[in-house]
Amino acid sequence: MSRHRQHAVPGARARRNRGCRPRRILSASPPDTTWEALAPWQQTLASTLFATRERWPHAALIGGREGLGKRRLAMHLARSLLCETPRDDGSACGICTSCHLVQSASHPDLRLIEPVTYDEDGGAQRVDSIGVDRIRELTAFVQLSSHRRVAKVGVIVPAEVLNPAAANALLKTLEEPPPATFLLLVSHQPGRLPATIVSRCRRISVVDPRPAIAAAWLAEQGIADAHGALALAGGAPFLALSLADPQIQRGRDRLLALLARPEQFSPLAIGATLEALPKDERVPALGQVLYWLLTWATDLAAVASGGAPHFHPDRREALGDLAARVARVPLFRYYQTLLRQRTLLAHPLQPRLVAEALLFEYQSLFIPSIASAF
Repeated sequence: MSRHRQHAVPGARARRNRGCRPRRILSASPPDTTWEALAPWQQTLASTLFATRERWPHAALIGGREGLGKRRLAMHLARSLLCETPRDDGSACGICTSCHLVQSASHPDLRLIEPVTYDEDGGAQRVDSIGVDRIRELTAFVQLSSHRRVAKVGVIVPAEVLNPAAANALLKTLEEPPPATFLLLVSHQPGRLPATIVSRCRRISVVDPRPAIAAAWLAEQGIADAHGALALAGGAPFLALSLADPQIQRGRDRLLALLARPEQFSPLAIGATLEALPKDERVPALGQVLYWLLTWATDLAAVASGGAPHFHPDRREALGDLAARVARVPLFRYYQTLLRQRTLLAHPLQPRLVAEALLFEYQSLFIPSIASAF
């Protein structure tokens, strides 16, 4: 990601290109959500990165667990790299033409690659992976001249869902990057990326913020029980913000009530409910079920070992009753099953069957007649 140094480096003042109308960048998210301010725990890291703007590598891998705001950080870095009149500290000025184009999601020198497809009207629909065609589009894009004569930036979110052909195509661009072209890869699970890609990127790690800082930020976003929301998200504030949605909370309450009475619910009925959803909602719904199963199993193991629940302290009594009945070795094996399934979440053959199998295995921890099948 780097272009001709004499006039196209990020620090150089760009000349206006009057002959080209900007095209809308490929994004599944509304522009206004991208350009909310950096969260407090992001600002120190961002300042350090902005300060290296003139020495920015052609590729960077922004890694960390989901829910820490890595995508937002990447887009702010992209705006800095494309800014025509950056501040002395390397951050974007926020007022030049390039900054306005980025903020309106219409900068011709920025491409956002996400696992989405677009219909004829420009409507976005999430898909399971980023295919090779999207990376070929990106490769063709970086070979073009910069419209604003500053730089070209490609952002890939999340990079771990690149399919093998897409990863190979991206590797070729990483091996021979055009001048003044910058690639920002965002990954929730960097370990899933090919080592050949990781080795060609500068590693940027985003770590969990201190709980007090994260809770204060959540309170500013209007979350009444900020500490409770943060606990549900395992300390990840952006995830906490999404989990605070009333509909998600109702789904959590219904599922945990069932998990507290393993003999009384039907995995087949839950699977049928999942199957009744519109097709594009089934994988996200399975993801929510899997998340609550993982957090529930984690708390169950903690309580069974004499500890306290971390994610669901409001279900302490139910967890205590179940912990007295569960054997630790089968519970550990079940937890490993959940972790493996999480890595396969982008490619479930049948979300309904996956959910049913996981729920039957959960029941087997408490019901001997089912346990014999596992």
